[in-house]
Amino acid sequence: MALIADILLIAGALGATLYCHVLARRLRRFNDLEKGMGGAIAVLSAQVDDMTRALHGAQSSARHSTDGLESLTGRAEEVARRLELLVAAMHDLPGEDLRAPAAAAPRPAPPAPPPAAPSAAMPADEGPMVLFRRRPAQEAAE
Repeated sequence: MALIADILLIAGALGATLYCHVLARRLRRFNDLEKGMGGAIAVLSAQVDDMTRALHGAQSSARHSTDGLESLTGRAEEVARRLELLVAAMHDLPGEDLRAPAAAAPRPAPPAPPPAAPSAAMPADEGPMVLFRRRPAQEAAE
């Protein structure tokens, strides 16, 4: 009986040794830095470091862009306020009322110039007479 127990004990020890050897070989392949999981972990760790650096760069760039946009927005708001003041000031300027000529009495026609003599020639230093009139802002804008 003792002999059978010893044989079973030796067989169990040999089985455990074989099992440990197989596990050790699998663990070595699992931790291999080139082909196994260790290599994948090393690659992923390097990629995480690269992504962290890229993230910090993007954050600083976004912070810089935000500061620039805030300053431009402030300048635009200031210019908008100035334009509003200018437009409000233009309403206070004296000018022709567009509705006034229709409501007012008609103006008399200006006297006709005397007819020019057909034999009178125009002096060489004077060009043709050009008449200018001031148009209201509304009419000029159209």
